[in-house]
Order: sequence, then structure tokens, then C-alpha cells
Amino acid sequence: MKVELKDLDFGYDPSRPVLKDVNYTFEKPEFICIMGPNGVGKSTLVHCINKILKPTGGCVLVNGKDNRDMKLKELASHMGYVPASSEDSFPLTVVDTIMVGLQNDTKFTTSEDDLQKVYDVLNLMSIEHLAMRNFNELSAGQHQKVVLARGIVRMPEMVILDEPTSNLDIRHQLEVTRILSELPKQRNMIILMISHDINITAKYADRIIMLNGGNIYAVGTPAEVLTKENIRIVYGVDADVIEVNGRPHVILNSAIKEE
Repeated sequence: MKVELKDLDFGYDPSRPVLKDVNYTFEKPEFICIMGPNGVGKSTLVHCINKILKPTGGCVLVNGKDNRDMKLKELASHMGYVPASSEDSFPLTVVDTIMVGLQNDTKFTTSEDDLQKVYDVLNLMSIEHLAMRNFNELSAGQHQKVVLARGIVRMPEMVILDEPTSNLDIRHQLEVTRILSELPKQRNMIILMISHDINITAKYADRIIMLNGGNIYAVGTPAEVLTKENIRIVYGVDADVIEVNGRPHVILNSAIKEE
């Protein structure tokens, strides 16, 4: 799997681009987190990758093919997507809810192979005990795990997640992020996640892409990206960065006053 961002631009208003000249290549199994302040273009970037938005300049190549020339079904065979939040509320069982992630426009039946895929992902997410519960009766943490399971049940080569832990408590944030961080090694997948939690990202990410000003400001391991200077410039926050178990841990001190 190879996804290339080549001179990628996007703007709702041509005079005010959200993204400008973004270049990056995803080509190996990793847990990659996109970080940056609000409004910097994180969601816009992933929406250009998965064809929700059409770039206004440059292109996104998926295995050498411009994603604008790919049908959604073809793109979905390579790439899964879990949005920032799901308003789904229906009385389907958890099994049937996850099964939706396997359906397409030419197949509406369920096979033994499909059921095995569903139960495999239930075990992976440690929610097999919820299999016959109704989706609309679950807690927020359980609900999000099922949504994630539905997004990865096909086991595509790349999964994009837009702040999947934003509505979860700390325990479930840690648990879900840990599970996602293990997928590249277990299933040979590229996991690309937007995250706002600096320390959970620092604990689990293989690589961080830090956006600022509509472009990639820094990219590398958590230790390379989450420096005191980068946090000051990108977030406008004074912080100390210490090492805990070989990973950076950020201690936020105060916001820097704007001049």
C-alpha cells in the first residue's frame, strides 16, 4: 500500500487556502497521528485522502492512481474511514451493525466467512461479549468500539480515523488508542489518526505529523516532534518535555500571550 500526497492544496476560498503544498508518502505499516491546533486543516487533509473532498491543487495517489479517478468502491477496498462522531442510533445487534461494514452495492447476503470476520474483529476490540446487544443500548465507550470495529472489519490496508477518542473518558481513550497502535504489527495496516491528546499520542504513536499554517511543520517520532520549541510555535503554549519510559511526556505550563 502506497499513498502519496503530491503538492496537495485545498481551499474553500481560493484566496484563503486551508492546505498548501502538502507532500508526504505513506508506505509502511505504522500508527501515525496527525496533530495541530484547531482549524489547521487536519480533517481537511484526511478528507482529501479518502475522497470526501476534492483537492484544489496537486493530487493524492493510491498505489500510483489518482484517487479522483477511482470509484468509491475501489477506494474502499484499500481504505477504511471512521468519522469524528457517529449519530447512528438503531436497534440492530452489534453483530449486524459491524456487518454493515462488509456490505457493498452488489452483495446483500451474509456468509460464514463474513460472520467469522465480524467475530474476529469483536475479539480484536475485546467486545465479543456485546455481540448480541443492541447497538443503541451501549455506553459511549462501547458504542465507539463498535463503530471502530465496523470501520476496520474489512481489514483494509489503510484506516483513517478522525478523532475517534474525542468523546471517551481517559480509560477508554487509552484502551482504544492502544488497540489501534497494535494493528500495524498485527494486521500489516497503516493507521492514520487525528488526535488532540498530546500525551496519549506520545505514548502510542510510531510517527507524528504536526500541521501548522496549512502545511506539515514537523514529522517524525514523538521524541522528534513533541519538543518544547515545536509546542511553543505551533500551539502557542509554554511546556516542559520530560522522558517517561522512553517516550516524551509534555507538561503544559501556560499559554503564551499574543503580541
